[in-house]
Amino acid sequence: MKVNFDIAGKTAAIMGGAGVLCSEMAKQLAKKGVKVAVLDLIGDKAEEAADEINKAGGKAIGVESNVLDKDSLILARDIVLKEFGAIDILINGAGGNKKEGTTGPDMSFFDIPLDALQWVFNLNFMGTVLATQVFSEVMVKRGKGNVINVSSMAAISPLTRTISYSAAKAAVSNFTQWMAVHFNQNYSKDIRVNAIAPGFLLTEQNMYLLTDKETGESTPRGKSIIDNTPMGRYGRPDELVGAIIWLSSDASSFVNGAVIPIDGGFSAFSGV
Repeated sequence: MKVNFDIAGKTAAIMGGAGVLCSEMAKQLAKKGVKVAVLDLIGDKAEEAADEINKAGGKAIGVESNVLDKDSLILARDIVLKEFGAIDILINGAGGNKKEGTTGPDMSFFDIPLDALQWVFNLNFMGTVLATQVFSEVMVKRGKGNVINVSSMAAISPLTRTISYSAAKAAVSNFTQWMAVHFNQNYSKDIRVNAIAPGFLLTEQNMYLLTDKETGESTPRGKSIIDNTPMGRYGRPDELVGAIIWLSSDASSFVNGAVIPIDGGFSAFSGV
């Protein structure tokens, strides 16, 4: 049987689509012939990302959407369906961390405010659940589709300082497995739910932890990450896309409930 990586003609809805990582996914999927809905809390940025794709010859729309507001998600879903007629791929990429929910020299574990912990957990986990509730309902009606969640190395082994982020991403990985089983047992054998677990990439959310804002040099934490990544560097956003294409295509037709590390060997290294 010929391995089929072709995803041309499919429609992808990408949560957090204007962010560093997911905007790259959107661009690369569009180059493969996928119609892309860039969904983001900041509508202007979503439209800018979509415009860039359209100018490059792809097909995209930008839609404002709040992953923690179900009515907002329903409205966004209906806009996507009106424009493209289907949703074949859902990428749950909305997420991130915040300084107030992270321990450090100026923030003891005992002093972290509850609302900061809840903000980080809700954005990463509840946002994934709500978006899946709303957008995968379309897949259930059609009997097929792919959901791809964005987990993290922090889900595999909790990272120091990022208490709520690590817990939320662990919940995303668990939800990925649960939803894969739930869809197959209750709705369709042709709906798959998987996740990628990126290693360390420099983004706006983690820059303050990994680089010194005065010098631009690596912090001790950043140096530790590089030292414990066998490939000796941070990843690039485009290096996540191959797995996204694979998981979106028939080439991964028997892959379900999997969490795929993309980490330069970080999770394989014991430190010795």
